[in-house]
Order: sequence, then C-alpha cells, then structure tokens
Amino acid sequence: MTYQENYQKWLAVTNLPDYLREELVAMDEKTKEDAFYTNLEFGTAGMRGYIGAGTNRINIYVVRQATEGLAKLIESKGEEAKKRGVAIAYDSRHFSPEFAQDAASVLAQHGIKAYVFESLRPTPELSFAVRHLNAFAGIMITASHNPAPFNGYKVYGEDGGQMPPADADALTDFIRAIEDPFAIAVADFDAAKAEGLVEILGEAVDAEYLKEVKEVNINPELISQYGKDMKIVYTPLHGTGEMLTRRALAQAGFESVEVVEAQAMPDPNFSTVKSPNPESQAAFALAEDLGRQVEADVLVATDPDADRLGVEIRQADGSYRNLSGNQIGAILAKYILEAHKQAGSLPTNAALAKSIVSTELVTKIAESYGATMFNVLTGFKFIAEKIQEFEEKHNHTYMFGFEESFGYLIKPFVRDKDAIQAVLLVAEIAAYYRSQGLTLADGIDQIYQEYGYFAEKTISIELSGVDGAAQIKAIMAKFREQAPSQFNQTAITLFEDFAKQTATNQEGQVTELSTPPSDVLKYTLADDSWFAVRPSGTEPKIKFYIATVGESLTEAEQKIAAIEQEINEFVN
Repeated sequence: MTYQENYQKWLAVTNLPDYLREELVAMDEKTKEDAFYTNLEFGTAGMRGYIGAGTNRINIYVVRQATEGLAKLIESKGEEAKKRGVAIAYDSRHFSPEFAQDAASVLAQHGIKAYVFESLRPTPELSFAVRHLNAFAGIMITASHNPAPFNGYKVYGEDGGQMPPADADALTDFIRAIEDPFAIAVADFDAAKAEGLVEILGEAVDAEYLKEVKEVNINPELISQYGKDMKIVYTPLHGTGEMLTRRALAQAGFESVEVVEAQAMPDPNFSTVKSPNPESQAAFALAEDLGRQVEADVLVATDPDADRLGVEIRQADGSYRNLSGNQIGAILAKYILEAHKQAGSLPTNAALAKSIVSTELVTKIAESYGATMFNVLTGFKFIAEKIQEFEEKHNHTYMFGFEESFGYLIKPFVRDKDAIQAVLLVAEIAAYYRSQGLTLADGIDQIYQEYGYFAEKTISIELSGVDGAAQIKAIMAKFREQAPSQFNQTAITLFEDFAKQTATNQEGQVTELSTPPSDVLKYTLADDSWFAVRPSGTEPKIKFYIATVGESLTEAEQKIAAIEQEINEFVN
C-alpha cells in the first residue's frame, strides 16, 4: 500500500478523534509521506517515534495494534499466561497515561489481567513489577531520553527484561497480521477495573522496590561516616526519577541532597531543557547552577523514565566535569569489585557484562580482579539474558552490567537499566574517595593511571524519512563491502560483521561469532583502537562508536579525532 493510500484510509475513518483528523488535514505532502510510508517497527527496545497521526507515528491506534499483537501472543501461551497478566507503567510524556490505559483496555477485552500504575513510574520499577507480580509480560510507555515530540512502547518478558528476539519476532508477526487497527475492540477501562481485569498499582510496589534497593550500597558504614553530609545535587529532568530517587538516597543515609526543583515536576514539554538527555552537558545547566551555590561534590541526572544516569563531578577549581557513559561504567565496575574484594565477598566466578560498543577499559578492570567480562549485542535485554543464564546454570555470579549509552544495572532484581540503583552507588563512590581526601575526578585519573588512557566517542547522525532510511542502508553497505584496510595509518587487524556472524582477521581467516545476528560492523586496529557502525534500533539514526588507547588522554583523544575525520571522508 502506498503512503497516499494509507493516508486516505486514515482520513476515511469516521470516528477518528478530532485532534488526529485536524493533524491529517493540515499535513503537507512531505509530512504525509514520512507519516505513512512505513509502519513503526519494533527495534532493540520496542518502538519509538513522533507522536501523531500515521502508521509511522505513535498514537492510540498504533498502541492498540501493538497491544492486540501482545494479547494474541499471550493467548497462544494458554490460560495460565492470561491469568498472570501484564504490568503497565508510563512516564511523563504527552499521551503516556492515555496510551497506558488503552493498552490495559485492549488486554482486558481478551480477558487478560492488567496491572496499571496509578501514576507515572520509572522503567526499572516496571521491570521489577513484572518479576514481583509474576506477570507474563510488561509494557512501558516511554521514549526514554528523546525530546518532547516523541513517545514509545517497550515490551518486557516474564524475566523483567526487554522482550528477547524470539518472542519479539513472534510478537511482530502477530502485530503485522492485524489488517485493520481501527477495528480493534477495546474494553471499558472502569468496567474492567470493576471486574478485576485491571488492578491499580501504587505505594505497595514502590515499597517493595525500595526494600530491594537497600541492598545496592556495599558499605553503609562508609556512607554514615563520609556520605551523610556530602552535598549531592539531583535532577530528574521533569521525569519519573522524582518518584523514587530522593527516597532511595534518604533511605541509604545521604541526607545532604538538593533537588533542582524547577525540574522536579513532571513536564511533557521538558520546558527547562532542549532535550531531557543526561548524556548531554546542556541538560545539567540548572544542576550546575545549584551545584555552585551549595558547593556540591557530585551532580546526578536521570532521564524521563529513570533508566539512564548522567554524572558531573566537582573539580579542584570548583568547575564541574561531565563524565562519559564509559567513564561512569569504569568507576562503578572498579568500585564494585574493589569493595567486594576488601570485604572478602568477591566471588571466584564473578562476571560482568557490557555491550560490544562499550569501552574495553572495564574489561581490563574486570580481568585485574579475576572476573570474566561478557560482551553482548546492544540492547539491555542481552545483558538480562546473561543474568538469566548465570542463574540457571550457576556458572557465574553477576556483579555489574552496562552500556556506554549511560545505562547501568548493579543488582539483578531489575532486568533493565536502573538509574536509581546507579545514583546510589555513584554517591557511595564519591563518599569513598572523600574518605581518602580525594574526589571522583581523582578516582577517574587513578583508573587511567592504572589501566591506561582510554577515550571514546559516539557520533549519532539523524537521517529521517524515506531518503534517510536509504542513506543509512547505503552507508552500512559501503562499510561492509569497501572499508579501507587501515584507519589513522594503523592496520585493521579484525573485522567483525555481526549480521553475517563472522570475524575476519588480517590474514583473511574467518571464524564464527557466537552472538545473534545484528546489523553491526566493528573494526579493531593494531593499536587496540576500534570503531563500530550500526543503525539505531529505535530512531532514524546511524551511530558510529570510536574507542582508542594512548599513553595520555591527549594522545587517545587525538587518535579519535583522526579516525573520526577519516570516517567522515569515507562516508561523504
């Protein structure tokens, strides 16, 4: 069906809500094409897109279609799966409560129990709730750290992790088999509540989550001595983090916490920031202002659904240093392993997990403590799968998992990124260095001195619409088929094609990769530098990851600049 035919099909719907009809009528031809040329697809973490009318937008009909597909999947698993039901949470974005209620109503129409939070809650709490309630699945309405015009829909499996590929593929098949999203039957929400098919969740689940969070901190005595009056500034960036993070910090014993009140209230427009992304230093502007006023040791920010954490640390001159996702991963990994070693509680089969595009610095740290590092594909569900494997086989003890995109998980009572857990441990680490008369900035420098100067950079290029999708495919094809034999005058010693599941060394010998197929290309150079390229699974972007090692940070960063320039020349 052409985009014009799809558009006309929507325009012909008689009971279309007024706000969607008005948007359809106002569309110019380019907008029509982008809104209707394809369907919003499930990627590494569900689906995410612009809010609005169209098959390539997120709206009540797309949400209903996705949930109808999930209902069909659950029905295929039998009556027990239907009774176990689905936990549903949502963030502070436009239409998030409406999408959550619609999802519950579609499930109720199928006689499937839905547990819906009374108000916005973080993604990690949704993951916890799936496990706590023994639900069959979970739905999180969120667009993570994207700007205000976006929303999204993530599906979780019974282990609390994002739905793994096999089930996600089956779900996609069920969704695609639905010919008319406008004909999907929706139960009355209040009637479903009265029948017990919808149950509202609130403080009881919050309390259970916070009970588990108590176990995240490793050294309570350290917090009591050095963390109690340590000044911390926290901003939830208008999102769900405010629901639990302040309580979690107080519960752990951090009493001198200042919250950026202008960003504490939920706001779907994220009116104080250009983008509510804790990866960006711009999102810390108000936190830095408050930090300077109170002379805070550390600034922490969570994204709107509180699964990603950004950190800034106070330097000797009083300015704040923005940490990369890899640097945060390094200080967390180092502290977890060192603290357990000192306490005599480091298991002999300790294991960590990270994505293939995250820093090898953490691999070096893990190896220095006799721990094993597992590299997985991008998408936290693959880390969740590793945790499940460790628990079933009893072969390793999970210690920590992370992705360079500011996602961390310390304790596996959650099976997705958990910024609330990460906030607590970053605060403890700051107290640890404070006990030595040092700062977190000193801690980062110590890690570099011990393990080498690692530098990383992620470049995201947005290429939206039909033309953008074609450009992304062309760039991937060019790298796959015509990549040079060297970058920065350094030979490529290993080429990994994760779509073909092959690794080719400098001599042309080919071995098989053990990861599932994924459209990722990774090139390792003779000096242990590497770069990778992949299309985003949830956004119209292509991403380049560059990582280098040097005798100094300056040298490592110079290597990054040279490789980045050569990538730009190759692409253009």
